[in-house]
Amino acid sequence: MTQSHPRISKAVIPAAGLGTRFLPATKATPKEMLPVVDKPAIQYVVEEAAASGLSDVLMVTGRNKRPLEDHFDRNYELESALGRKGDAERLARVQESSDLATMHYVRQGDPKGLGHAVLCAAPHVGDQPFAVLLGDDLIDPRDPLLSRMIQVQEEHGGSVIALMEVDREQIHLYGSAAVAGTEDADVVRITGLVEKPDPADAPSNYAIIGRYVLDPGVFEILRKTEPGRGGEIQLTDALQALAQDETVGGPVHGVVFKGRRYDTGDRGDYLRAIVRLACEREDLGPDFRTWLRSYVTEEM
Repeated sequence: MTQSHPRISKAVIPAAGLGTRFLPATKATPKEMLPVVDKPAIQYVVEEAAASGLSDVLMVTGRNKRPLEDHFDRNYELESALGRKGDAERLARVQESSDLATMHYVRQGDPKGLGHAVLCAAPHVGDQPFAVLLGDDLIDPRDPLLSRMIQVQEEHGGSVIALMEVDREQIHLYGSAAVAGTEDADVVRITGLVEKPDPADAPSNYAIIGRYVLDPGVFEILRKTEPGRGGEIQLTDALQALAQDETVGGPVHGVVFKGRRYDTGDRGDYLRAIVRLACEREDLGPDFRTWLRSYVTEEM
């Protein structure tokens, strides 16, 4: 019989990183606010959480991240100006970000890694399972991932991580999972995790991507987790401990994602994400695709 587990309602979005790969653009602008077509990357992530039924969003920020709070707040002066102009379309787009979810903010303080950022959410989350969404990974809404992960967590309890198969030589860029099959084709049981292994030592080519549904037992583990790779407290190390001892927070499962994912954490992938999304827009796509074909065939 399927067990009943607490309904997930809270999402945590770590957003305290310095964005050094995008300097100098991120010297004064948070990397999460860099536009992907005409919306900041972070808005896509909050939209995904809201679409999955997570109406309570905690953003873990740092210094110089005030624009994130401003973006999801009301801007009455701008809204009034658009209203006076009768620009209903742009007014709706401006108001959309402030109506997505109930937003909360906490500062990480010291940049001690993803595990530490998640631990900063403990007072807000309490003893309920919760989702973690990383802003570098944008998941196409036509290929729902988070809702499937929530479903798996509600069926099995414990924690659920998102996995994607990558080329073996690319696994050193990700956390890698050792897995065992289950009755569901897209769900695996996690038996071990390694953060950014050498390809020769990786347990599989299943890479961890930026979506997690976590049992609150992870906080107990994170409080005891020593700094790992890069001198940071790694969430992967805490999940490895959970996978090895289910008495703390239940089992760890993985959902294997085969849909559309846009990586905005790398400059080249960021540009490719913009091109792909722009090409698929009804308002921009036709003209942009025509120009792109011409540019590729005639100017390159």
